[in-house]
Amino acid sequence: MNRDHSRADTATTGRSPQRADDVLDMQRAARRGGTAQLLRWLAARTGAAVLLVNRSGTVASPPPSSLAGATRELVLRAVREVASRGLKSVAIDQEHLTCVALPLDGPSGVRAPLLAAVRERPAPPELPLLLADATSVLSLCWQSEYAARQQRRLRLADARNREAVLHLLMNGQVSAARQVAAALRPALPDVVRVYVIEGPRAQRDAVADAVAEAAQDAWVVPCPVYADHMMVLVSAGPGDHTTDSPPQGAWLPSVADACRIGVSEAVPLRDTATGYAQAFHALAAARHRTERQASFAGSPDLTLTIGPDAAAWAGAFLAPLRAHRARRSQDPDSAELLATATSWLHFASRAAVHLKIHRNTLTTRLALVQELLGLDLNRLADQAALDLALRTVTASLPPRDEPRPPGADGTPSLDQLLALPHVVEWAEGRFRPLRTPEVPACIAQTLTTWLRLDARIGPTAAALSLSASAVRKRLARSEVLLQRSFLRSPSAVHDQWLAQRALDLAGHAATRSYEPAPAA
Repeated sequence: MNRDHSRADTATTGRSPQRADDVLDMQRAARRGGTAQLLRWLAARTGAAVLLVNRSGTVASPPPSSLAGATRELVLRAVREVASRGLKSVAIDQEHLTCVALPLDGPSGVRAPLLAAVRERPAPPELPLLLADATSVLSLCWQSEYAARQQRRLRLADARNREAVLHLLMNGQVSAARQVAAALRPALPDVVRVYVIEGPRAQRDAVADAVAEAAQDAWVVPCPVYADHMMVLVSAGPGDHTTDSPPQGAWLPSVADACRIGVSEAVPLRDTATGYAQAFHALAAARHRTERQASFAGSPDLTLTIGPDAAAWAGAFLAPLRAHRARRSQDPDSAELLATATSWLHFASRAAVHLKIHRNTLTTRLALVQELLGLDLNRLADQAALDLALRTVTASLPPRDEPRPPGADGTPSLDQLLALPHVVEWAEGRFRPLRTPEVPACIAQTLTTWLRLDARIGPTAAALSLSASAVRKRLARSEVLLQRSFLRSPSAVHDQWLAQRALDLAGHAATRSYEPAPAA
């Protein structure tokens, strides 16, 4: 049988001491644990199965697996009664069970769930009144939690949209990035500084709020690869890309106590990937500083140091990959292979996370890259050559001042480029901070041995008769001195290997050729 009750009918004019205590206990439970804690309190107080049920009949809380078949059926009957007849409350008896259901109050346009309690008959007479009192507190709790869920969804959607723009920028697709960013705010600046902020998860929202308040034109993007990193793109202003010291935003001191910060040079928007790598290297130095902040220690880029000849070499090097055409619609084309190779060189195994693909897909694509280019990507030499080629084709190299003299050879080899005097001078600068009197010789020795052994810790430790932890400590010391990241990607290991190769060639060292074999 059905018994319909309105909340007004169940209310009494006086408030007994027990009822007042119950209301206070409900408020305390709600403050401690929200709706979940309040439902547990109601279940213990009434001896009933107490739950929230959506208008569709699905159980919102607690998990529906805890409900027996008869209880579930009775609750669904009560929900249908309230929905079809527009009741403020309903009580239904069925065999040995009774169910009382009351709808919660929700915000305008939102259908709030119902509070339902099921227990064996006879139900205590105070049960409807107790549940009616509970609906007020539960409605407030549910609305607060609903608003928090909606806010989380909005923040997640915004973060994913901004991550999509970041992906486009990192791949050099500036026009597409601007089109997507037009729907968001603020507009993308022409010249940016990239900040990489590392800190506890609990601090990231506070950092984002501080940045948004202090720098209205800042782009805040959670790092798609490292969970404890956040990226911030701040407008550097016209002409600021020529300055050496970055502007210290008002938000930096507020987060420096809890976070570490790496700052790039001012770079054009099309070079966002370069700015990110610079900020990441600066972060490696910031981890070992008391102020917990560091700016990128600028040095000439190797592609610009080599000059126009680098473009000719890179074009020939990547020609088999760029000429690749997918045989099937689901197979990767040359653009996808280039993006995959770039991401893998930057992030190693985390490239699958960066590209949002399965790790087996990543392995398959890299195998195809190796086949097309005739490389062995387990060798640091081949990784370095591919990295230099990819960076060269995206760099804005100046045109050749004068044509190649008649009779000159064709495309130069990588060794020929690295043997150029100005490249050797660049290479010496990459090792100079390790070769000062106050730095133990073992630091440079460990780094060079590690580079010669394909950046593998185990073989390096065996070659130097050290433990693996000792090798890592020495490499960490190299990171501080050179202000470059070696142990975490994106790593400067490829440029450092090329610098060592240039010095070997200049010293006429008896080393094997590191030119990749031509593709079959």
